[in-house]
Amino acid sequence: MSKKHPVIAVTGSSGAGTTTVKVAFEHIFRREGINPVVVEGDSFHRFNRAEMKTAIEEFAQKGKTLSHFGPESNIFDKLEELFKNYGESGEGEKRYYLHSEEEAAPYNQKPGEFTPWEKIASGSDLLFYEGLHGGVVTDEVNVAQYVDLLIGVVPIVNLEWIQKIHRDCAQRGYSAEAVTDTILRRMYDYVHYITPQFSRTDINFQRVPTVDTSNPFIARDIPTPDESFVVIRFRNPKKIGVDFPYLLSMIHDSFMSRPNTIVVPGGKMGFAMELILSPIIEKMIAESK
Repeated sequence: MSKKHPVIAVTGSSGAGTTTVKVAFEHIFRREGINPVVVEGDSFHRFNRAEMKTAIEEFAQKGKTLSHFGPESNIFDKLEELFKNYGESGEGEKRYYLHSEEEAAPYNQKPGEFTPWEKIASGSDLLFYEGLHGGVVTDEVNVAQYVDLLIGVVPIVNLEWIQKIHRDCAQRGYSAEAVTDTILRRMYDYVHYITPQFSRTDINFQRVPTVDTSNPFIARDIPTPDESFVVIRFRNPKKIGVDFPYLLSMIHDSFMSRPNTIVVPGGKMGFAMELILSPIIEKMIAESK
């Protein structure tokens, strides 16, 4: 961990809603004039799109499963190296995973491929990671130890599955059956490499719907923010300096459910994130200077 070169990581599984947190951070960075290095978790996958498809088939022939959640399909040591090097010197290497034709066009590459590794430009204020493994720990690596602020985004699992099924069917053209197979295939890795991270996070944002999601595989639509609450848990409120009375006064209909937990209406999630995170980021930047 480093005061001079802070590392912030937002971690959560596919379809969990980490993008909402990313947008909140973008607002803070722009408002405060902060120059971040942005790192996407997908860029630390081991295989490109075609290679991953082949690897899944090869694993299946051996009676094994492979998913983007586990160590076999990621280069955790490279991610650990980046966080460590950035914290020590503000330097490191990153690359991009090209999801679409639009993203790939400027690089003259095909979608589903990686750009070459490149050195991080000097003069950045902090490193911001958003992806699956910002707080991952295995027998070989400990990425979490180099993170100064670790944020978890984790809807209850039924809501997470509903979001993934609807997104993958609508945006990626998969069938509901294919998405369900993916959820089942990656369950071991989800339990062993994704879930444990949320015990290490400094702040967790968990969206809980107030409508029936008991069978996520037949849900016709995704519960809206107004049909949800967001449970925000702080691992160590005193360390972060959380002002609960201030948050309760600023966020209408919020309440405390435990001494370290505040619950806010789902529609206030982005607002709550900015209220909570802005003073934390300001303090980090002030200390780094």
